[in-house]
Amino acid sequence: MSIRIKRAYETAALEDGTRVLVDRVWPRGLSKDKAAIETWLKDVAPSSELRKWFGHDPQKWAEFKRRYFSELDEREEAVAPLLEQARQKRPLTLVFAARDTEHNNAVALRAWLEKRLSG
Repeated sequence: MSIRIKRAYETAALEDGTRVLVDRVWPRGLSKDKAAIETWLKDVAPSSELRKWFGHDPQKWAEFKRRYFSELDEREEAVAPLLEQARQKRPLTLVFAARDTEHNNAVALRAWLEKRLSG
């Protein structure tokens, strides 16, 4: 299992494997060709309410993850394709647009997926 994260504005690479956009909105100013996204899973992104509440404030990170994990636990159908992709031998890259590379939904989602996959 190899789950990577990468900003949408970084150049796609072969080692990215399957590239999945995990944001609710398309990255501003980025063409679909340049993004090289195979799948866009809007429904695995945090709810609009949670996203606005968080506002990428590192002070809210722990509570954001707790709330986001709760949302993910309730979205079995939306998350199922990601879990299946992560079980493949091919790498999976979660693509996000946020500037903060340490406190964003892709980082939290990877942690949630890894926990689910490890049993």
